[in-house]
Amino acid sequence: MNEQTKIESGPGQVVATVEIKKIGNSSGLIFSKELMSRLNLSVGDQLYATLTPDGGIRFTPSNPDFEKAMEVARRGMKRYHNALAELAK
Repeated sequence: MNEQTKIESGPGQVVATVEIKKIGNSSGLIFSKELMSRLNLSVGDQLYATLTPDGGIRFTPSNPDFEKAMEVARRGMKRYHNALAELAK
């Protein structure tokens, strides 16, 4: 493992470098095998990119908008549990 792909842990530390390559008419990010393993990613997985307040980008395996909507739905289902149970009959 060379210095560019060395993975360390700790908040605010660089854990790996990611390379951008031309792939057809698009561009793609190249993740090292070690980084893929550490993040529990597989080829074909989708990541969602969101902008952070400090101008960075955060990649997550789940869609943050969907998670917010699901939280609202869970609260509604809890609040109206009896009514939903009656409707399900």
